[in-house]
Amino acid sequence: MIEISGLKKKFKLSSEYNKKKSHTDPRERDGYFHSVEDVNLRCGEGEVLGLLGPNGAGKTTTLRMLSTALVPDEGTITIAGKDIVKKPLLGRKAIGFLSGSTGLYGRLTAKENVEYFAKLHGLKGRALQARCDELFQTLEMETFLDKRAENLSTGMKQKTNIARAVVHEPDVVVLDEPTTGLDIMTTQTVISFIRRLKEQGTPVIFSTHHLDEVALLCDRVSVIDKGYTCFDGTVEGFKQQGQSEELNQAFLNLLTGEHRV
Repeated sequence: MIEISGLKKKFKLSSEYNKKKSHTDPRERDGYFHSVEDVNLRCGEGEVLGLLGPNGAGKTTTLRMLSTALVPDEGTITIAGKDIVKKPLLGRKAIGFLSGSTGLYGRLTAKENVEYFAKLHGLKGRALQARCDELFQTLEMETFLDKRAENLSTGMKQKTNIARAVVHEPDVVVLDEPTTGLDIMTTQTVISFIRRLKEQGTPVIFSTHHLDEVALLCDRVSVIDKGYTCFDGTVEGFKQQGQSEELNQAFLNLLTGEHRV
């Protein structure tokens, strides 16, 4: 179980920006941009949660705090009851994190990249080899394992990044738009892998702009808008609060409403 409660994060605005006479975004105040005002969500064992929100809503800042790359100004993030804000090293061990900006070492092969991160997490010997072989087969990576990362296609890089992110068998997996820019076949491989994580009981949080992926995969949905959580619950609850059986319309209805959790 992962649970986020009362998360807040603000960033200081530049002095030049503060000289502007008008600030159209209500989150720009007191010399700060309040990127995340009050975010709350939870994802239990064997659940997949879809993190939704328009561009600039605060999703990326939330995920960066979840990854321990940023420290919240307020709020808690707990995994299996352990506060990873207070103990970020526990969080880094417990979370498998993939963001759109995650990079690979270009001069290393796909195989070498995954093995390198496995070793950083303490895997070695037969355990390392068995885990890597399992991931290479599951993600259908056998045909490009010996290619340098700098020469891989977008889909090959994403598969390698996913393998790198989960090689240590984390307690929670967080994926930031994992299918963006991928072809249909690679997207299907990623979707199948998320389903496999779900079957293994691993909580998965993934942000997406594709509501069809939510319909395929998710047990829960969390929607962030203007720095606030405006929904966190089941997919059926999402449809009910959004007053539509069609997910895209339910999403739009939630954003134009006054709902907050």
